[in-house]
Amino acid sequence: MQTRSQRPADTEAPPALCVQFAFFAVDRQWRQLPEEERHQARCAFAEAVRSDSPAVETVGYSTLGLRPEAAFFLYRTASAVEPLQESLSHLLCTKLGGHLELRDVLFGLVRPSVYARRPTPQEQAIGSGASAKYLVVYPFTKTTEWYLLSQETRQGMMNEHIRIGRSYPSIRQLLAYSAGLADQEFIVAYETDRLDEFQDLVTALRATEARRYTLRDTPIFTGVHRSLEETLALLG
Repeated sequence: MQTRSQRPADTEAPPALCVQFAFFAVDRQWRQLPEEERHQARCAFAEAVRSDSPAVETVGYSTLGLRPEAAFFLYRTASAVEPLQESLSHLLCTKLGGHLELRDVLFGLVRPSVYARRPTPQEQAIGSGASAKYLVVYPFTKTTEWYLLSQETRQGMMNEHIRIGRSYPSIRQLLAYSAGLADQEFIVAYETDRLDEFQDLVTALRATEARRYTLRDTPIFTGVHRSLEETLALLG
């Protein structure tokens, strides 16, 4: 098998897309501010997000009442890490940003799948086209035993996993690779208009052989897709 250094220059893969999920909580002092001040701060924050586009593309999701540690999260993509850092600094320096606490961050790279040789439009599809109502995001790590299996054995188990996933064509997915860059090995995200259908998919996947080799797949964040203005308005 060729290593990266052995690949001919004309087969060099394009740069990977950088993916960031940033989870925020708002402090108690925020709701004590006058309504007009909060309104102006929300508008300024939304404008700061828009001003960072197209270098950073951002979609907002509300987690209010769904997780105690975060009221909303931003799904952000860029061609490099630096724009994500600079944009986040820009947001945290706004009036609203001064009342936000960054509670968690998931970061990874979108790269070609090792197991899905011919990805369907359903796979790696989040961010293309209109957003579905809900996005479920979680970090994921396999056991050491998984990597000690042969490639053929792992491929066989993943074929079952892929087959089940494709039997729910309305549920789109994203897999970002974090190995060596963050605590988790992967970031898994599913986009759906029906949470009950997504639960059916999860139940089916948990009955597969590959499930034996899951080390960690929490915390799970379920976000409701809204416009950024609506997402921020729910903060009060």
